[in-house]
Amino acid sequence: MLNIIFGDINEKDYPNYVYEPGLYFNNTYLDSWITDDFSKRMIKSVDKGIVISPNAVDTKAMGIIPVTMISRGLKTLILLQHDSTRIFNVSACGDNCARWVLEIAKRSDKDLLINLRHIMDFGDKPYEIKIVNNDMVVHNAKEYVMNAGLFL
Repeated sequence: MLNIIFGDINEKDYPNYVYEPGLYFNNTYLDSWITDDFSKRMIKSVDKGIVISPNAVDTKAMGIIPVTMISRGLKTLILLQHDSTRIFNVSACGDNCARWVLEIAKRSDKDLLINLRHIMDFGDKPYEIKIVNNDMVVHNAKEYVMNAGLFL
């Protein structure tokens, strides 16, 4: 299940919190994270890119770029998929990443805990998200916005 902490995080309470996932990604990613099929699908969807090698992506907007130049949102998604030891600031992502956040949570064998500092648009389809701030499980956009708004 996707679990969200809204607003500022006290790093004393969450020492595994990463505020700047883009920078963290650049210094920790593994080649295998880029070349797995799920990451390739996200790269194609979010950055309109095709993985050429573990170190290069061919994007529609910028041509062939090193992996460290993919979007911050995409870096965050890849981290969510491959590093379950951290809590990431997912506000580095745009709404085009929301469906992937839900998919990563669904594919995970344990709860996925993230931080948001804005109300991300998860769409109109039913879903199940736990708001950690008030321990409430929400099932649709209306419940989500009503609860998230209390903490932002």
